Amino acid sequence: MKKFYVASSFKNIEAVRYVSNHLENKGYLHTYDWTKNRKIEEGKTTSLKVLMEIGQQEIKAVGESDFVVILLPGGKGTHIELGIALGQKKKIFLYSKDGSINNIEKTSTFYHLPEVEKCYGTLEELVNKIAASENLTSRF
Repeated sequence: MKKFYVASSFKNIEAVRYVSNHLENKGYLHTYDWTKNRKIEEGKTTSLKVLMEIGQQEIKAVGESDFVVILLPGGKGTHIELGIALGQKKKIFLYSKDGSINNIEKTSTFYHLPEVEKCYGTLEELVNKIAASENLTSRF
């Protein structure tokens, strides 16, 4: 069973839940669902200790995953998770609804590496693209 992690910003929680639920329904295992963390859901990450604990869980989840889904727009945490996934040679699905990741003024060099599969369109199309991918294990 393939394992996945979804990284994004707080403002994309519903999209993260959509992708996670649909991947789980297709038989994938979610390594950590940060959207279920009550403190995040309530916007009450007021303690540095809580932030550290969440960060440790997220690092572990990226490490345990076979692939990582990045939903843009993302915040600084999203991009740190992208860096961790790249450093661990994970397969990455980078999602941008409108394809803005190809806008030279807004993009990142890391979005265009071979480990990164750029995805556009609807979240349903993203999930279907992931499920259709024949080789989700590290190729690098």
